[in-house]
Amino acid sequence: MNFDFDSQIPIYLQIASELEDAIFTGAYPEETQIPSTTELSVTLKINPATVLKGMNILVDENIIYKKRGLGMFVTDGAVKIIRKKRQAGFFEKYILPLKSEAKKLGLSEKDIVELIERGEKNEY
Repeated sequence: MNFDFDSQIPIYLQIASELEDAIFTGAYPEETQIPSTTELSVTLKINPATVLKGMNILVDENIIYKKRGLGMFVTDGAVKIIRKKRQAGFFEKYILPLKSEAKKLGLSEKDIVELIERGEKNEY
């Protein structure tokens, strides 16, 4: 896990993001245990409360869950939850601005598809 202590993004959000990405990419498969709050705080030299705050974001999103006395585990279906979340974010971050700019430029849907296809072929 990589953290940028100089970033404007709080560490607990970076922890949530890094754990989410590790789950999404398969580093922590569904129904397996993730490192404990203590393990992460010692390894990363971060306050345990900060680590827990990041983990609790994922608990609230039903990506991980607590097993009393055992630790945190990846939820069955976590990858699907993350994918839906990221698709929604992709839509808001990329598609809506693309549609807005395309409208300003007078580009049709066909024009946009052609540009995307041209980009896939690296034909700028």
